[in-house]
Amino acid sequence: MSVFGFWSLLTALLILLCCLGSGGQAFEVYIWPEKLAVEIKGSTEVNCSTSCPQPDKGGLETFLKKRAIEDHHPQWQRFLISDVSQDTVLYCHFTCAGKQKFRNLSVSVYQRPTQVMLKLKPSRVGVGKNFTIECTVPEVKPLQSLTLTLFHGKNILQNQTFSGAVPASQEATTTFKSTAQREYGLLNFSCQAELDLRSLGGSLFQSISEPQTLEVYGPVQDNQMVIIITVVSVLLFLFVTSVLLCFVLGQHLHQQRTGTYGVLAAWRRLPRAFRAHPV
Repeated sequence: MSVFGFWSLLTALLILLCCLGSGGQAFEVYIWPEKLAVEIKGSTEVNCSTSCPQPDKGGLETFLKKRAIEDHHPQWQRFLISDVSQDTVLYCHFTCAGKQKFRNLSVSVYQRPTQVMLKLKPSRVGVGKNFTIECTVPEVKPLQSLTLTLFHGKNILQNQTFSGAVPASQEATTTFKSTAQREYGLLNFSCQAELDLRSLGGSLFQSISEPQTLEVYGPVQDNQMVIIITVVSVLLFLFVTSVLLCFVLGQHLHQQRTGTYGVLAAWRRLPRAFRAHPV
């Protein structure tokens, strides 16, 4: 066989293989983004595509509101998904040479922690006494992605995550109990809510509460209170004593006016002999 004949045969084989491959080639379906987090009642774009050069058909399956936002293209399609109110799954599908493939996308709905409330119970406490810090976020979702951090100044007092929270719940609360120190009144307390959606294809959202100050009073004020109580007790004792003395003196004067003591004095002035033999 000549060299020209050899190359002709090789070219024919390659063309045949290519033709056979194009008729039964494998293809893939893609969806973008691969992870998606959407704010509640919000909207987003989804792109469905395929490696099949001439797909028979394709589209996006979902119960949500959808709208194609560009002209139809054989290998890719873009959709606007709107009014997302709960977690769901989207399905991109294409059919190529009679074979259908699909790829799914999980959509997570979130609600930012826009309101963070901090309370000190009580707000005024003595040194060495117990108090409680309570931080509440009334509306946030998903709780599994939430972390609440309590601060005293820049120092972290406590971190709490809600990975085991009930999915239906939308309120998060964390508490911290401590004993008041004198320096606790020098810095503010605050609470930071952090919703980390990066593992779900979203962003990191943070919100912080209004700072609260704990009023801490020391032993000096306690001593003053003791002194006040002691003085009041002494004055009360003196008042009661004076009332009793007035009562006793009043009774004494009353007895003198009625003659009780006069009779006794007259009896003493009688002659001794007469008192010895009374008639």
